[in-house]
Amino acid sequence: MTRAVRRAAAGLAAAGAALALTAPPASAHTSLTGASPAQNATVAPPAQVVLTYGDPVQLPQVVITDAQGGRHESGAPQAVDNKVTEAVKGTLPNGVYTVGWRVVSPDGHPISGTYKFTVTGSAGAAPAPSASASASKASGRASGSDSSGWLWIGLIALVVVAVGGGFAWYRRSSGASGEK
Repeated sequence: MTRAVRRAAAGLAAAGAALALTAPPASAHTSLTGASPAQNATVAPPAQVVLTYGDPVQLPQVVITDAQGGRHESGAPQAVDNKVTEAVKGTLPNGVYTVGWRVVSPDGHPISGTYKFTVTGSAGAAPAPSASASASKASGRASGSDSSGWLWIGLIALVVVAVGGGFAWYRRSSGASGEK
């Protein structure tokens, strides 16, 4: 193999690595496109929370908590196509509530997030803090991320290994032919 061919191969490897580092990862993850009550909305006590996604979802989990960590969901959430509905237990008292959700997107990856809304005009009694509320706060349940960070880490590691292997191959083939 001539020196020009080896240089061309090394240049192509470097160009491929540069493209891989700058290209966005392909992702078929869905996303939350709407909610009722909406994020940061001030509403009368809702009877349910409805989450709408860009694609049909499965295996939904929804948690509705008050400022003290008390839970207010009633039963299991229902997923129909791209909507997930969670019934609210009783009448929500005035205050700020956090909706935490997790679903599985069509590509099989779980996605999750949280948002807040405020209830006003309620005749319901304010919730008392419970022992389970303290335990759930300590577990660090809230999340707003998906697994795309790990995808980038894996992609970068793959590029580093490929560039290192290409460099090692180039050095070995340079030394074996005796050309300088």
